[in-house]
Amino acid sequence: MSLLSPNTIAGNRSLIHRYFPLLGLKNRSFLSDNASQPSIRRGLRSRRPNSVSASATRAASELEVPNRLSDSVTDGWKEFAERVSGEWDGYGADFTTEGKPTELPEAVVPEAFREWGVQVFDWQTQCPTLAETENPVLFYKLIKLLPTVGCEADAATRYTIDERNVGGANNKVYAFAYHRSGSYVAIWLLKDEGAYRVLELEHCLVDPGNHESRVRVVQVVRVEGTVMRLENIKVFSEQWYGPFRNGEQLGGCAIRDSTFASTSALKESEVSGKWEGLNISVNFQSVQAGVICELANGKPQNTVRNKDGLVLLPKQLWCSLKEREDDETSFEVGWLLDCGQSVTSRCVFLKDGQLKGISLGRETAMLEKI
Repeated sequence: MSLLSPNTIAGNRSLIHRYFPLLGLKNRSFLSDNASQPSIRRGLRSRRPNSVSASATRAASELEVPNRLSDSVTDGWKEFAERVSGEWDGYGADFTTEGKPTELPEAVVPEAFREWGVQVFDWQTQCPTLAETENPVLFYKLIKLLPTVGCEADAATRYTIDERNVGGANNKVYAFAYHRSGSYVAIWLLKDEGAYRVLELEHCLVDPGNHESRVRVVQVVRVEGTVMRLENIKVFSEQWYGPFRNGEQLGGCAIRDSTFASTSALKESEVSGKWEGLNISVNFQSVQAGVICELANGKPQNTVRNKDGLVLLPKQLWCSLKEREDDETSFEVGWLLDCGQSVTSRCVFLKDGQLKGISLGRETAMLEKI
């Protein structure tokens, strides 16, 4: 088996990659561990204008996407733009609604892996992102690279490129809520077939203790009348590699992250129970569709979680879909950090499928009294 890459373990029947320690960078914010730390990465930001257009997506009349968002720019947006912009590289994988990873299409997997009996679940990805500091405009590209045998950075080939625009003349987002830490939630309309619609709820959560590390969990949702159903889940684990370069430089073997789809999922006992913390939210019933909203002014909130509607994922992640007593539907994503700490995001929809609100939370698990 000498042909196997050192990044492959045949016994586990899945690809693995080298892991390099992350930089422990912190910054002040609602989602930060240390309020006294200055922004270390701010000086590295590139402020090049966005010159790349996004692919067109048809909008439904009942979920109309405006071609222009609010022109107001706050200090919060400027800090968010500096933090979210750059080259975000890592790995991504698709999961079923039961939390099981989905293998990559056979056509893209090198024959050598099939001969060795190695299953491939993870895409190597790039996500170059650019947000303007003086205008509420954001652009990113999700680039999936074809798997390669061993560490062949020079041989990496782009498989797909998915372009997304928030704001400006090319806006394709229905709702966008952001926090100055670099976290955000975006709702995208992917398909409108009249009888049903398909939405993507994109939750981007930044590690409070390391602002160069983030996860993006995308819930793909089918809406038929008053019924909302989770179709599948996409997970991306990403690290920041420098200022925006439009994906021109491949991370290759220098990438600091590793494949994760076939690793152990979070345990139910680590999620279930009572949580308390601070929650920041935006009510989208009182704003025009498509307006960019800043998440600020947190309020205390207690939450009780159980196994109902819970999907347990690798990378200490979970997501859920819950029907509430008031006929509202809640889609949640959470990232468990050390010592019973978590960051969460939530989208709540009304009975008719219209968006009610978006929120972010920083929570702590409550110990049961003896």
